[in-house]
Amino acid sequence: MNQASLQKSLASLPLGGLRYFDSIGSTNDEALAWATEGAPDFSLVVADEQTTGRGRAGRRWVTPHGTALAFSLILRPAPTPNPSLFTGLGALALVDALKKRGLKPQVKWPNDVLLNGKKVAGILVESVWAGDALDTVVLGMGVNALAGSVPPTDELLFPATSVEAELGRPLERAELLQDILSALTAWRPKLSTGELVKAWEENLAFRGEQVHVWQGSEQPLTGRVLGLEPDGSLRLLSGMRDKIVTVQFGEIHLRPAV
Repeated sequence: MNQASLQKSLASLPLGGLRYFDSIGSTNDEALAWATEGAPDFSLVVADEQTTGRGRAGRRWVTPHGTALAFSLILRPAPTPNPSLFTGLGALALVDALKKRGLKPQVKWPNDVLLNGKKVAGILVESVWAGDALDTVVLGMGVNALAGSVPPTDELLFPATSVEAELGRPLERAELLQDILSALTAWRPKLSTGELVKAWEENLAFRGEQVHVWQGSEQPLTGRVLGLEPDGSLRLLSGMRDKIVTVQFGEIHLRPAV
């Protein structure tokens, strides 16, 4: 994977620009800096290796050389939707790309994608505001594409896998990226229609099951996953007096109750 091959693979997409790096600290940091320089809508940063990438709450997300798919997409939204919905946008784009390959992905709320109950990707959305107006969204995604991208078991907070392992055959990362971005362009016009949240909900992991949800340092909330609110928040039926509660985006850990 290199700049020339990516430009060829992604030629059919309406990219505002493309920056490729053999190795970089964080694609999201590069995209945020590029956005402040006036990068056009749908500009893309891709790295073959990411050394200081991060997930939500500053968690480390390293993508080893030549094995993972790490990219960040600059989106300049108009009209202005709820920023939380961009996480669903990225998740559904990856879900569609994986389903195209015969896989059965699910979205673990709020920002992970699973295959066979194991994490295969994480999404990090960061926003740039101009006063009260949402100026730019950077949608970052790290996908365990090839087998070598999966961290050692003792470093995992949640079981992980790779797309290649689940497919049982070789995978071209550039083709996967092209399919993700194509699906994203199809879903993007539906950000504010309710259709996106409905599809996100239909692909939700642990729906109808009991889960534990940690919010920061608070005691975990236990409840049954009912679905999503229109803004993408999680709706649970709490075990306490069968009360319906809404969990907002933030520093969240969700695990199945076993």
